[in-house]
Amino acid sequence: MTDFKEIILSKHLSTLFSKASFGIEKESQRITDKGSIAKTNHPAVFGNRSFHPYIQTDFAETQPELISPPTQSVDEMYEWLTAIHDVVLRSLPQDEYLLPLSIPPVMPASDEVRVAVLDSEADVQYREYLVSVYGNKKQMVSGIHYNFELDPALIKELYQIEKPALSLKSFQSEIYLKMAHNFLRYQWILTYLMGASIAADASYFEKEETKDFPLQHFARSIRSSQYGYVNKGDVHVSFDSIEAYVNDIEEMVASGKLSAEKEFYSTVRFRGVKRARDLLTNGIAYLEFRLFDLNPFAAFGMHKKDMHFIHYFLLYLLWMDEDATEEQMILGKQLNYRTALENPLTPSAYQAEGTAFLNGMLEMLDGIHADEEIVAIVKEKSAAFHHPEKTVAGQMVTAVKEGQDLTEMAVALAKKYKAEAWKRPYALRGFDDMELSTQILLFDAIQKGLKINILDRHDQFISLTYQNHREYVKNGNMTSKDSYIGPLIMENKVVTKKILAENGFAVPASGEYHSVSAALKDYPLFTGKGIVIKPKSTNYGLGISIFKDGASLENYEKAVRIAFEEDEDILVEDYLQGTEYRFFVIGNETKAVLLRVPANVKGDGIRTIRELVDEKNKDSMRGKNHRSPLERIEMGELEKLTIQGQGYTFESIPSAGEIVRLRDNSNISTGGDSIDFTDQMDDSYKKLAVDMTAALGVAVCGVDFIIPDYSRPSTKEAPGYGVIEANFNPAMLIHIYPYQGESRRLTMDVLRLLFPEMLL
Repeated sequence: MTDFKEIILSKHLSTLFSKASFGIEKESQRITDKGSIAKTNHPAVFGNRSFHPYIQTDFAETQPELISPPTQSVDEMYEWLTAIHDVVLRSLPQDEYLLPLSIPPVMPASDEVRVAVLDSEADVQYREYLVSVYGNKKQMVSGIHYNFELDPALIKELYQIEKPALSLKSFQSEIYLKMAHNFLRYQWILTYLMGASIAADASYFEKEETKDFPLQHFARSIRSSQYGYVNKGDVHVSFDSIEAYVNDIEEMVASGKLSAEKEFYSTVRFRGVKRARDLLTNGIAYLEFRLFDLNPFAAFGMHKKDMHFIHYFLLYLLWMDEDATEEQMILGKQLNYRTALENPLTPSAYQAEGTAFLNGMLEMLDGIHADEEIVAIVKEKSAAFHHPEKTVAGQMVTAVKEGQDLTEMAVALAKKYKAEAWKRPYALRGFDDMELSTQILLFDAIQKGLKINILDRHDQFISLTYQNHREYVKNGNMTSKDSYIGPLIMENKVVTKKILAENGFAVPASGEYHSVSAALKDYPLFTGKGIVIKPKSTNYGLGISIFKDGASLENYEKAVRIAFEEDEDILVEDYLQGTEYRFFVIGNETKAVLLRVPANVKGDGIRTIRELVDEKNKDSMRGKNHRSPLERIEMGELEKLTIQGQGYTFESIPSAGEIVRLRDNSNISTGGDSIDFTDQMDDSYKKLAVDMTAALGVAVCGVDFIIPDYSRPSTKEAPGYGVIEANFNPAMLIHIYPYQGESRRLTMDVLRLLFPEMLL
């Protein structure tokens, strides 16, 4: 038998040994605010379950299954699980929640348990068969499947060092066989530490052949016991070798003891093939571990630290000298059943073995120089062998003994977890370091079932796939539907204006300057005129100064220098009278119109402008760096100039009801307020925005208009507007979460543009 421990240590493979791929499949029941199982259908908002990569249903129509994609770290797996939970919890009806327990405390009546309504008749029939064999109450049990794959580079390295008389695939299968053997022998340790299905009502056991249940007290895990969702006693499958495993499964199906191979419900399964026989040629690709109850104290069914613990628990199964025999695996199953039915507040009957196993894990962690955080987790688990009240089941029983009703506890936790998902409804936890429009696009893509690949997280670059159709998206709405030249045109405000003017659109007159001295030389041209001074290429409204009634030479020079801080070229253009609106165009339609009100505060006759700004910035919708729908109002040089023009300083106290502008430009990114104006705006301006977008050769565009009267149609003879600029990669967040008015879910419009065949 290969001494993997020796090879890993002597060949310095510790880092490679610790790398792996991970995936989680987590089942839950949908419940009402009273704790009863929901009676509604699987939410239609999740699209078709026949292809959805993240949100499926397991047995029951009320049992969503949340599936993370394969990830390269536990942290990434947890982020995905977090994000998918956010999508599900915020998509459920207002009065529905996810049950945080593996077994519902109160079972529904048999005629209220509904098999999942699926497109495949065969899948429905299979579920109906399970009802006839196991009863529909056991189908209500939920849990977590933990998928694990060692780094292929590690297996290849071990193979080259060992040089066995096997193929690489066979060698890989031998590695996974050892891990499976030892898992079956020591799985009881995980049941002791993480078991959490402590009780079930009498109807749960209605299909049991014997009624003599040793359940006068709480159990560690009914789900992991012989009363869990397990095969009948006459189903025997050997794990001794792949050949034995395949032959036994096929024999069980042929004899009718299993209806299909997938009915084999072991706590570990070999994965990577569709049929067991394919294992003989393709080998084992990865392992699926199906032992785990839902932890009610973990918002997503399992704590991240427990995911880390399982990772190193599994590594130790390969590291240890032992390779469990068939007899030892049978013993392990018996120990697991006994452990599952122990009183959660009593020490394990196998405490010495469990402690020795975890001590072995600690020695492994020391040998591979694991992070202290991992060592601390294993030490915490070891302590639980001496303090059973620290196990998950122990914590649950303690809470019940202190007077908490199990159903009430479950409902309270379910409501808490849903409320946490709604705390920042514009963000997507798990990916909340990304730009907000991208987060919202990810939310919608997960909800509708598009397969996502985060190509460059820092650069907001992702791919989306539906069947064989793939699209790339950057920053939420930069896609292949735009030509390369389009963004370059809009980045240059001079070029944008020239192209729009050539196409007959009304643009303000302007001058372009390449130096402060040149701009100052032309100051006499702008004396007494309303002007706008802005960088040539900047975005987010940075460096823009507006002087509606003209600027003094001193203020003109300050504004010029501020603009040059943002770009090497600036524009000085005529100020247009009217109100500024942002038009958001996708394809051939204006999807949203927004009135952007410049940063402002309303006086109360008591507080200073500085205090009023501080108070307005406390709004939870306001933040920094585009991580919230509205930006905080700053009190910098431009804001100082703006209030000076109104006769104020930051320490001035405006009278009650008086509006004080902190900025003259209305960008939301500089503290402005967003008000949806889509339905009020005359259609002639919406068509103009579409025509301008087409002239610029792009599919997604934000066009900024000045319009004196939005209700008066614009005509060629009497244009009722002036166009300020066009913006590539326009902000969607301000339309989706406006300060006032109806939300426009533009991210969904982006998905419809990219995937019209999905009929979203």
